[in-house]
Amino acid sequence: MHSAHIQRVLAMPSKRYDKSTVSFLNRAEIDALVAAPDQETWIGRRDRALLLTAVQSGLRVSELVGLRGQDVALGSGAHIRCQGKGRKERCTPLRKETVMVLRAWLREQNAPPTSPLFPNIRGGHLSRDAVEDLLAKHAGSASLRCPSLKQKRVSPHVLRHSTAMDLLQHGVDRSVIALWLGHESVETTQMYLHADLQLKEAALARTTPLNVRAGRYRPGDRLLAFLTSL
Repeated sequence: MHSAHIQRVLAMPSKRYDKSTVSFLNRAEIDALVAAPDQETWIGRRDRALLLTAVQSGLRVSELVGLRGQDVALGSGAHIRCQGKGRKERCTPLRKETVMVLRAWLREQNAPPTSPLFPNIRGGHLSRDAVEDLLAKHAGSASLRCPSLKQKRVSPHVLRHSTAMDLLQHGVDRSVIALWLGHESVETTQMYLHADLQLKEAALARTTPLNVRAGRYRPGDRLLAFLTSL
């Protein structure tokens, strides 16, 4: 009875809105952030392990705080297993540095496999707000070493974007990045192309400058004679 009216509603275009570019951290900012936690304290060692895992894996904050000890495999082919959106499981490989930090952290914890990988002081799972608070604290400390962090708001999603941008800048295909982050569509990673100034600068370097006559360079006789004499 209402199908015609429903079709008219569905045909209405979405409201336009301003779209900002993706915010992310560069390598120097990431290194400063990971080095910020105090390694002399239990909380500092936990926070460093959490930050290193976050920037290397690109996990969502809900996936990160939901990790348990049994979700980490540190043997051959080290990786982290997590359950993302739509209850879909995925595995993310780990670098050697992350493996070393997590191995030391698990050894220090000495907890049952079902315990949270990054617990709070009461042994339970960290909340989203707790992760945001620790990020803000360590970003403030890291900004003393890396002043550019003062201009950025560091959030769990910014760390996720930083992972994607690091992969993109190292030549990883967009389809692999989509699988890495657990995106439903490859098109979701399109926003990282728009945000990557280095890719745009590389494209600009391949173009011909304005007001410059295009053509092929032809060396003179003196230059050819010199090259022949070498």
